[in-house]
Amino acid sequence: MNADFLLLSLLNGLSYGLLLFLLSAGLTLIFSLLGVLNFAHAGFYMLGAYVAYALAGAMGFWPALVVAPLVVGGLGALLERFLLRRVHRMGHVPELLLTFGVLYLIVEIVQLLWGRSSVALTLPDTLQGSVFSLGGAQFPRSRAFIMGVSVLVLAGLWLVLARTRIGLVIAAARTHPDMVQALGHNVPRVFMGVFAGGCGLAGLAGVLGGSVYVTEPGMAASVGSIVFVVVVVGGVGSLAGAFLASLSIGVMQTLAVGLDVSLASVLQALGMALTPQAAGEPVLVLTLAQLAPLLPYLLLVCMLLMRAQGLMGTGSSANKRMY
Repeated sequence: MNADFLLLSLLNGLSYGLLLFLLSAGLTLIFSLLGVLNFAHAGFYMLGAYVAYALAGAMGFWPALVVAPLVVGGLGALLERFLLRRVHRMGHVPELLLTFGVLYLIVEIVQLLWGRSSVALTLPDTLQGSVFSLGGAQFPRSRAFIMGVSVLVLAGLWLVLARTRIGLVIAAARTHPDMVQALGHNVPRVFMGVFAGGCGLAGLAGVLGGSVYVTEPGMAASVGSIVFVVVVVGGVGSLAGAFLASLSIGVMQTLAVGLDVSLASVLQALGMALTPQAAGEPVLVLTLAQLAPLLPYLLLVCMLLMRAQGLMGTGSSANKRMY
């Protein structure tokens, strides 16, 4: 493994990990305040990509980048106000079933409007090409753009939650809603705003992910399970934990895909090779690239066995923290 390959793989892994964080941050905010695991979150991610595709043809990519997350956030506010709020008092199971049904409803609506094939969400000329190249391989501007936007969102979330009155009200509404209501704040409206903001972040991640990777009806399923892995590994309710877990999973998967080595050779390097006595050939012929999609779930299992509360979790459902 040369230094150029390692650097490019690291940057690609960071860009993918930051995209995962942008998606998981909204889910973390929603759960930390409302206590709702929003199964429809990946659907809002996909919806953001398709809304941006529809708007980009009329107004261009840059306006669509701003408007699409606002549209998705507005749809999230409607979901919380007219559907989720009605079943919230009934417990977690009705909430999960409702959001699970909304996810499939979004998928079917997208297929009815835009078909089952992929669509091209084209990037503007300023995001085409590469930032630099190493050893013949290039690092695209689009991935650098994802990294920049994700870092700005992370900084903005930290400033809002930790340094503003809005963040204070949000934190207090989760732990002392009656007191916040007595001080004149509309707690249900705060809940709706946070839910809309979380869905808007998913929509923003969809615009970026759909433009850099692919926009198609299966994109919700491709990231839906991984985003929950990120939230659990990082610690349910912790934005800092979601950030660390996202980067870890992104770098781990990217390095595994880039390494063209067999699992048997890796085990042999660790002194754990499995070889039959007669033939002397490795039993395991799988490569790390083939196992890359399984690595996040393997990390999830290991984390649950060794530290069930996650990297930055408190382990207490009664004291979920937002940062």
